[in-house]
Amino acid sequence: MNVRRRLIPAALASALGLGALTACSSDSAATGNTDKFDVVASFYPMAFLAQQIGGDHANVTSLTEPGQEPHDLEISTKQRAQLEEADAALYLKGLQPAVDEAVGQTGIKTKIDAATLTHLEDHGTGGHSHEGEEGHSEESEEEEHGRDPHVWLDPVKYAEIAQGVGKAFEKADPDHAADYKKNTEALVTKLKDLNGDFENGLKNTKTKVFFTNHAAFGYLAERYGLTQEAISGMDPESEPSGARVRELQQEAKADGVTTVFYETLVSDKTAKTLARDANLKTDVLDPIEGITDKSRGDDYFQVMEANLKALRTALGAK
Repeated sequence: MNVRRRLIPAALASALGLGALTACSSDSAATGNTDKFDVVASFYPMAFLAQQIGGDHANVTSLTEPGQEPHDLEISTKQRAQLEEADAALYLKGLQPAVDEAVGQTGIKTKIDAATLTHLEDHGTGGHSHEGEEGHSEESEEEEHGRDPHVWLDPVKYAEIAQGVGKAFEKADPDHAADYKKNTEALVTKLKDLNGDFENGLKNTKTKVFFTNHAAFGYLAERYGLTQEAISGMDPESEPSGARVRELQQEAKADGVTTVFYETLVSDKTAKTLARDANLKTDVLDPIEGITDKSRGDDYFQVMEANLKALRTALGAK
């Protein structure tokens, strides 16, 4: 995920789409045709919320396949029909323009935009990258797309979204409102515990600076008093300039940085090149866009705990 992709014009955005894969059922055609509360979620972090809150009452379909970068999607007529037939759509506006367009064009009654359930911030590139000029003008019509969408990597903000989703489910499917409320409370409690783990685990570290392949961890860094330095700004596939590499090498020495993090869904080439040139280690810090066989865990909580362990090691936690 990256701001540069989010800033593409709507005309081009329509070329992006919704690869379909059910999160709870392998039969995506069943969406909207079951006797359960049918929810179409845009990608894994939204599908996970829907599954946790919906429980046995919900049939959840994710529009993004595991391992697929959320922006690399193609809309089909069948997938648009799935949205039309669903009871609810759960998405994060500004992250996947094609999803925004598709949801807006459907007559689906319950449209839940996670971006309205918490406060999104503009983290720029999360460091000193030189790719952040687009979308920063207050007068720009693309301003809202300049906001960092990676809110699920902050357990506190993710919990805020969970509470909003729970209320929306209760309203849309009142027959099971009590269960949705109970499930939401249980999920929020787990997220509060996760927040506590991160607070305690990152409280005392030798350094507060970490390098990432791209700027996905702005909310996490802000929440726990860390500084994220992104090699390539918001675009994980762009190559940093020579000046940027030299800048990072100098900062690594000054701030005691030991590790360059990369992620599972994009190439690790840039991170490993910088690490080699600066004599640093590499490790995975997962933005949890999807769960694959490369993920360090089977769900959001397991991968977040793996992220915490990796950060503690890299930052020299005491």
